[in-house]
Amino acid sequence: MTEPTATAPLIVLTTLPDPASAQALAAALVEGGLAACVNVLAPCTSVYRWQGRLETAAEVPLLIKTTRAAYAALEAEIRTRHPYELPEIVAVPVERGLPAYLDWVRTNAAPPLPPPARSDPSAE
Repeated sequence: MTEPTATAPLIVLTTLPDPASAQALAAALVEGGLAACVNVLAPCTSVYRWQGRLETAAEVPLLIKTTRAAYAALEAEIRTRHPYELPEIVAVPVERGLPAYLDWVRTNAAPPLPPPARSDPSAE
């Protein structure tokens, strides 16, 4: 059963051109609280059409566990750090899963909170 709420878990897929950039992005997403976990998978071969030509490239896929609430910030972070002109960023809703694991994802993939409002010292 899909949760329509902001805490609903998502799996986000992306690919990077090499293990070093994949590991760096994975670490940044988890350290930044945008993902509970990122699986850096074994390199694969991608075949795709780009600018009218058939291309083949070695890539490193990432499986990113996050929430709907964190998605916008996660996408922005991927776009900022990604070396491709048009990175693959695909979010898939999680239909079912081990409840305790999904709770862990919800707890560990929270969008960053805005900084607290500062009081105006001149008003005091």
